[in-house]
Amino acid sequence: MAKYIIKRVLLAIVTLFVLVSIVFVLVRLLPGDPFSNPKMTPEIKANLEAYYGLDKPLPVQYVTYMKNVIRGDLGYSMKYEGRTVNRIISESFPFSADLGIRALCFAFFFGIILGIIAALNRGKKLDFFCILIAIIGTSIPDFIMGSLLQYFFGIKWQLLPVAQYTSFKHTILPSIAVGFYTLASVSRLMRSSMLEVVTSDYTKTARAKGLSEFRVTFKHQIRNAITPIITIMGPTVAAVLTGTFVIEALFAIPGMGKYYVDSINMADYTLVLGMTIFYGAFLVIAILIVDILYGIVDPRIRLSGKKA
Repeated sequence: MAKYIIKRVLLAIVTLFVLVSIVFVLVRLLPGDPFSNPKMTPEIKANLEAYYGLDKPLPVQYVTYMKNVIRGDLGYSMKYEGRTVNRIISESFPFSADLGIRALCFAFFFGIILGIIAALNRGKKLDFFCILIAIIGTSIPDFIMGSLLQYFFGIKWQLLPVAQYTSFKHTILPSIAVGFYTLASVSRLMRSSMLEVVTSDYTKTARAKGLSEFRVTFKHQIRNAITPIITIMGPTVAAVLTGTFVIEALFAIPGMGKYYVDSINMADYTLVLGMTIFYGAFLVIAILIVDILYGIVDPRIRLSGKKA
């Protein structure tokens, strides 16, 4: 296992290196200028470019930036005066992470349950109800779902607040809006996986041995059917935990999404690069953890990638 983890970590480092290199070049190709201000004198602009190293050749900028990244220094924001990228991430990420965790708990818990119910009641009303929820979840974009939730539960029925993020009530609607698509995807995948397991040979063997239906369902069917769910958890967890841009803006949540969008619009090079590195590292680590969990949950799969 140690050898496998070391290989994965080295691959993750290479992946991040390539990611940072590509984004570094693409950011420099963005239209606009971080110091484009009609009131700014050429002398002040030259001083700012010298301060951020933008007056140097691109290869020199790249080497300098990579050295700072290795030290964990993502630099100062070009638009948020006096604030480092590290500080902006540390202040905004807790909000995105909190929203993401709540959305994931909602999505995976109810998604798995709906998938199981649908598979065990195939062709019945409960199955069609679960399928309908899945279709709605995958068909409606999250910002439309968020707007509908705000209108009905916030404005029309006045049951929950429609904006801000200051109490548990404020977290309910954005969590559902963020997690509903994942819930629909998980329920569909769990249903199809359960249907395969229900008709499998080992399920028939377990019933032939006289095991109770409860033990057959939970010990044999659900455990094997849940493996594909774990496979998609890596990118799903990373994407949700790092925030959804539109929902954060829609519900006035001060998460990373707001800063990331603003940094692109304002050509804030250091902030774009810093947040991209953070997103990339988070995604790579999440996939690494899921790979290890995948091998633990399914004993037929070895970490070397070979099946037992």
